Amino acid sequence: MATIDELKKVRLQKLKSLQDAGLLAYPAKTKRTHSIAEALKNFSKLSKSKKQVILVGRIMAMRSHGGATFLDIYDGSNPDSDKVRPRPNYGRIQALIKEDKVGEKGYKFFVHAFDIGDFVEVKGLLIKTKKGEKTIEADDYKMLAKSLLPLPEKWHGLQDTEEKLRKRYLDILFNPEVKEMINKRAVFWNSIREFLVKKGFLEVETPVLEVTTGGADAKPFVTHHNALDLDLYLRISMGELWQKRLMVAGFEKTFEIGRQFRNEGMDAEHLQDYTQMEFYWAYADYEKGMELVEELYKYIIKKTFGTLKFKVRGFNIDFSKKWEKYDYGTIVNKYAKIDVFQAPLPQMEKQMQKLGIDYDKKGFNRTRAIDNLLKYCRKNLSGPGFLFNLPIDVSPLAK
Repeated sequence: MATIDELKKVRLQKLKSLQDAGLLAYPAKTKRTHSIAEALKNFSKLSKSKKQVILVGRIMAMRSHGGATFLDIYDGSNPDSDKVRPRPNYGRIQALIKEDKVGEKGYKFFVHAFDIGDFVEVKGLLIKTKKGEKTIEADDYKMLAKSLLPLPEKWHGLQDTEEKLRKRYLDILFNPEVKEMINKRAVFWNSIREFLVKKGFLEVETPVLEVTTGGADAKPFVTHHNALDLDLYLRISMGELWQKRLMVAGFEKTFEIGRQFRNEGMDAEHLQDYTQMEFYWAYADYEKGMELVEELYKYIIKKTFGTLKFKVRGFNIDFSKKWEKYDYGTIVNKYAKIDVFQAPLPQMEKQMQKLGIDYDKKGFNRTRAIDNLLKYCRKNLSGPGFLFNLPIDVSPLAK
């Protein structure tokens, strides 16, 4: 099996053959007439019109049979851009390069110079093959971008987890479920913004660099402001203190969606920087806040997933029902058998050890003990709900 360096050397030779033929391997523009999704959506009309179309995309597969080569080209387009889930066959079409259509010289040049992974432009008529597959039969073709490295092997793709994370673009290319997750993420955040704006909230942007961190218990990233010769911190909350100042300034309802940063451990559920939303609402108590949050979640879940009913880790969850309300002390007392409001720290630590709770002894304090006990208990809860009456140790700014 050829090495990556050997394969790259072959492709560099093919790149040179394009240049020697006076062709651009990376032209600045294309004359595309339709996205592949549009062509498939309007296939019957376009094929009957006998009008040539120009499609573009990446070659994902090639199969040669005598004087004909079949390609699968993919441009990632979606005919229903307002919907979360693209139809699986959209954004991908078969292309047919035939010697009797593009000429002997043109066909041989295509077979010699083009590879899986290249971006191409194909001009021709839309037809159906004998097997009924929708296809563009090429009268002409053009290189849009020569790929110098091969794509991962089609059937196995990326197997190494670390490589998947380092080369996320390839993971997305080969795994439709990853691409769908990105689409859902966009719908998720846009629906939050849409809901809050409809409710009269004003979207704001507050500083990412702060003189002092606030709004959470987390280790910040430190940077240096050269002009002021001052150490600053990347925010660890979504403008909590700034939004409270905006309330002082007379803004009744504000929210912010943005990135925040925590210089701590990372795993499959925790990153150093991530997106968060916080809203602030004057003249409203926590009960009104719970009503708003319940309505908000039902709105974004329906928008993002198209349903309010799910099965997660063996639990049947129905977001449409009235949400539960869980008292913090009651829940911990029920499952961890300890009163976090009254018990001293040594007693809580002893109970954690008895329950087999793994915890970080560095910086261990009452706040961390209470938090770890809740995390132990919450696995017993299912479905949406609100946790209230938090100890002041874990939520000093709550009323």
